[in-house]
Amino acid sequence: MFKNVFRSGFLIRTAHVILTWVITLILFLHDTDLRRQRENGELMQPVVFSLLVLLSVMLYFTVSLMDPGFVLSDSVKYAQGSGEELEEMIPQNPISRLRRCGYCLLQQPMRAKHCQACKHCVRRFDHHCPWIENCVGERNHCCFIIYLAVQLLALLWALQIAWSGFHSSDSWKLWLIVNGFLLASLCVVGVLSLVVVLLLGCHLFLISINSTTWEFMSRHRISYLKSYSDEENPFDRGILCNLWDFFCMCRTVVWEQVYYRGSHNHV
Repeated sequence: MFKNVFRSGFLIRTAHVILTWVITLILFLHDTDLRRQRENGELMQPVVFSLLVLLSVMLYFTVSLMDPGFVLSDSVKYAQGSGEELEEMIPQNPISRLRRCGYCLLQQPMRAKHCQACKHCVRRFDHHCPWIENCVGERNHCCFIIYLAVQLLALLWALQIAWSGFHSSDSWKLWLIVNGFLLASLCVVGVLSLVVVLLLGCHLFLISINSTTWEFMSRHRISYLKSYSDEENPFDRGILCNLWDFFCMCRTVVWEQVYYRGSHNHV
């Protein structure tokens, strides 16, 4: 299930953890709400904030090290059978048939794509995320969204805590000396908050229409989407059904069958 932690993403993951805990330490050491509450014996918010940061780090490693849905061999069994069995279940047309990947030469299910960084085909490929140094695919996409939500909550709380620690001084130079580290933390947290808000918003929109980042950005180059207009999606079952399937249906989907049903109703 997990890849080797000491592969190429080791430095990125280490930098992420160090940055997270350095900023957390700065928020505790400066005269912020966290420090004042801790000194007054009010430990509820400091403990909850620390647990939230710890949860975000744990989710980060879960998503980063998790198998995103690698297609490892032709003999891997999917939702309802092996690759050969699936070919018999899929209607015989050139678009929906399982195809061979030009890089790893394995049968590539529909919505899968070969990732040059990971050297594998990934089922329901969304994108390769340099932040986690891993692909986001069918198996870890839901965890990725949960991680983003928890990370955003921690970042917004950190913004409020950092803002509470600023104090006025007689001069700008003295103010920067006193609040320099806190100001740097505020800037980093602010930028990360903006990035996570945009990323989470885009992913929730794509999930609501049952599309992936790759499909949305490159649909005119994808064989099974070329015949559809920009407003049409053969995998879209409506917002509620799409959200339910994504967050609540923990199973591998035979997308060729879903596509055939969508194509059958396509005018």
